[in-house]
Amino acid sequence: MSHTSASDIPSLTSLYRSNELKAPNHPPLNGASSAYNDRIGLIRGDITTLSVDVIVNAANTSLLGGGGVDGAIHRGAGPGLRDECRTLGGCSTGSSKITDAYNLPCRRVIHTVGPVYNDTNPAKSEAALRSCYQSSLDLAVQNDLKTIAFSAISTGVYGYPSDGAAHVACDTVRKFMNSDDGHKLDKVIFVTFELKDERAYAKVIPRHFPPAISDTGDGAT
Repeated sequence: MSHTSASDIPSLTSLYRSNELKAPNHPPLNGASSAYNDRIGLIRGDITTLSVDVIVNAANTSLLGGGGVDGAIHRGAGPGLRDECRTLGGCSTGSSKITDAYNLPCRRVIHTVGPVYNDTNPAKSEAALRSCYQSSLDLAVQNDLKTIAFSAISTGVYGYPSDGAAHVACDTVRKFMNSDDGHKLDKVIFVTFELKDERAYAKVIPRHFPPAISDTGDGAT
């Protein structure tokens, strides 16, 4: 199986220049910036093939594997990952833990437990999902990991609407990049697998990370 390095994953800058991403149809959100477009990547594919410093697994509270991306990561890593996860005592919703990557091409795996979407209390679901991204970013920096790839957390069987999940992901990453620790990351990559998530990111990213003028030639900022 071929592996994809962080440098091979298109940045937002290159996606705007190739017209694969479009300028936002609505005004960019408050605080939106093109400053990080060279350091944000977007790709649709199999996260287990990425040769980056760390990938983020959408895990369950047991950390012992499941379906979807979680199962694929455990299969790709081999039994050593499950053995290590057994020593961690599980993980609560909104939190993250880090392990070695074993047979995967990445260096480490961060396991984060997303919320099961609660449409009667969406604010609680949003806070938990935001915590997944924040705690994962914090762990990456604490472990001197420079390139991090996120799966679309909670958008599978946990039922989080893809547009809302993409907004939380982009907003949390943008704020982290603006923080004191933001410069410690070389690249943050959003990885989608389902078409619905790819479409959500294509819609949401431009409102958080709009193109620079030089990337469009049409006056967008």
